[in-house]
Amino acid sequence: MTTMSSREFNQDTGRAKKAAEKGPVFITDRGRPAHVLLSIEDYNRLSSRRLSIADLLDMPGERRSPSSLPSSATLG
Repeated sequence: MTTMSSREFNQDTGRAKKAAEKGPVFITDRGRPAHVLLSIEDYNRLSSRRLSIADLLDMPGERRSPSSLPSSATLG
């Protein structure tokens, strides 16, 4: 998982796109998460079917435990 400030994103979109190939890129605005950049493959996978806990845990990037998932995650 990669995190960039809005300023970093605006100055180096190429780095953001490369990072998105490996997993979600969180873009912050004034230190708070504001946007997420995904590869088209990740977006299609997320939008085309319902997610299970196994799907969420299998996403590229850092491994997550169920307790670290956002409480608003859509699980179906």
